[in-house]
Amino acid sequence: MTASRTLALTEKLIGLSSVTPEDKGCQEQMIHLLEPLGFKCETIQSGEVTNLWARKGTTEPVLVFAGHTDVVPTGPADKWTSEPFYPTHRDGKLYGRGTADMKTSLAAMVVACEEFIAAHPGHKGSIAFLITSDEEGPAVDGTVVVCNLLKARGEKLDYCIVGEPTSDKTLGDMIKNGRRGSLSGVLTVKGVQGHIAYPQLAKNPIHLAAPALADLVAEVWDEGNEYYLPTSWQMSNIKAGTGANNVIPGELHIDFNFRFSTASTAEGLKQRVHAILDKHGLHYDLQWTLSGHPFLTPRGSLSDAICSAIKDETGVDAELSTTGGTSDGRFIAQICPQVIEFGPPNASIHKIDEHIELRFIDPLKNIYRRTLENLLR
Repeated sequence: MTASRTLALTEKLIGLSSVTPEDKGCQEQMIHLLEPLGFKCETIQSGEVTNLWARKGTTEPVLVFAGHTDVVPTGPADKWTSEPFYPTHRDGKLYGRGTADMKTSLAAMVVACEEFIAAHPGHKGSIAFLITSDEEGPAVDGTVVVCNLLKARGEKLDYCIVGEPTSDKTLGDMIKNGRRGSLSGVLTVKGVQGHIAYPQLAKNPIHLAAPALADLVAEVWDEGNEYYLPTSWQMSNIKAGTGANNVIPGELHIDFNFRFSTASTAEGLKQRVHAILDKHGLHYDLQWTLSGHPFLTPRGSLSDAICSAIKDETGVDAELSTTGGTSDGRFIAQICPQVIEFGPPNASIHKIDEHIELRFIDPLKNIYRRTLENLLR
């Protein structure tokens, strides 16, 4: 009966086509279940984005469940084996956009709270939910807005579990205790356009930039640390020329990205890039975009509580990892000292025929409930 309740809520959420920034009533479904449990629910609208802050209790410690109701577009619907927003069972799996990323996690969190509160009505501390419909998009009007509001109010958080799909081969084999930062640059190296037969009358920005690019590729930005691989610098796009093979281009455009660890800072990386470009005497323009700082939760009470819950429920020893892309954990970590991401296997996320194995749904809910018991009972 419990598994059916979690599954039913998952299916209800999947049936709502909440493509970023739309929520399509997902948060209303959650509010409908949270308010009877004693949660005070607050809807925070920012632009087209719907956010939810819900809290039960006024004392510490505060454990927050965080996540997003928005999903990425389905892609060509006719490529799906079944309707993307019609939850479908097939071969022991539940199919639909958002099954893995991350509506099953949201349903499991809510039902875990129902069970925990019913069994421990006098539990210590507070439980909260921080939900957005802007995680898969620009992430400008979502979690960061709620975090800024909470900071202005002086509300302190102690623990946060983000329901991102972190598991690899099986449920519980990997949790994320941090994420790398993301720093992007758009570099324009300026030369002088001219006829390719008269190179002495032009300045080829490709030739001028090549030594500097070689240095950037060869640079060791840091060695990483216990939790992080070394910082990575990668070019994602390079473009120059008019399309004619007899014209020296006037400009070279390069897109690049750092995925950086806590062993480096965004400002430090910027300074080192400029130093390399300046060393080669380039005439250039460089525009920077910082998508997120790295964050790290060292081994501690929250990771111990989740790892213990996973072990008790599944027998699996969870690995702590900082691999993968960015998440809203980067915003929450600015106001919460311990942030851990944990959810179902991620092999099918953002793909055609996204799915979750049915056998993982109830254990996922049980792990969230066991974590509550480990920290707030």
